[in-house]
Amino acid sequence: MLGGALPLASLNHISLVCRSLERSLDFYHSVLGFSPVRRPGSFDFEGAWLFNYGIGIHLLQSEYPEDMPEKSEINPKDNHISFQCESMVSVEKKLEEMGINYIKRRVEEGGIYVDQLFFHDPDGFMIEICNCDNLPVIPLAGEQMSVCKTLNFMKQQQQQQQQQVKVQCHAASSIRAAEEPHISCA
Repeated sequence: MLGGALPLASLNHISLVCRSLERSLDFYHSVLGFSPVRRPGSFDFEGAWLFNYGIGIHLLQSEYPEDMPEKSEINPKDNHISFQCESMVSVEKKLEEMGINYIKRRVEEGGIYVDQLFFHDPDGFMIEICNCDNLPVIPLAGEQMSVCKTLNFMKQQQQQQQQQVKVQCHAASSIRAAEEPHISCA
């Protein structure tokens, strides 16, 4: 691409067409904790805006709700949006209490485990809840990316480890220097 990528700041919202605006509004508010926010009055179509977790969800009432496809199979490889959570156990318990069908998956990468729960909104759009923050975000070689919480944490850990190594190395070199002055620990 000429001149590089677009100068973006963050994800603002996702927009979803729904069979029943009321049902979807209730789901995103009651199940996922999104709060309705003011929507421009100049729109000439039914919809609702919701906001939480730093992103918006814009619901649009379908003009032909009867023509929207039905989805019953929960397929983790389908289009979806994913939300990070603090406690997978609490989320799973709440989904069971609400009578929402879901499936569980676990991903393992280098001894790190990510748990996932997948379920549908009223229109079959896939929702994932995970503890994906367990898995570090590591850019591919040569790729630039904005620093996120995970990378900041990793950077802090790496700096702490390097300082510990320097302290250990300095202490060890002081001891060895008397014995073998040619050893360098830099």
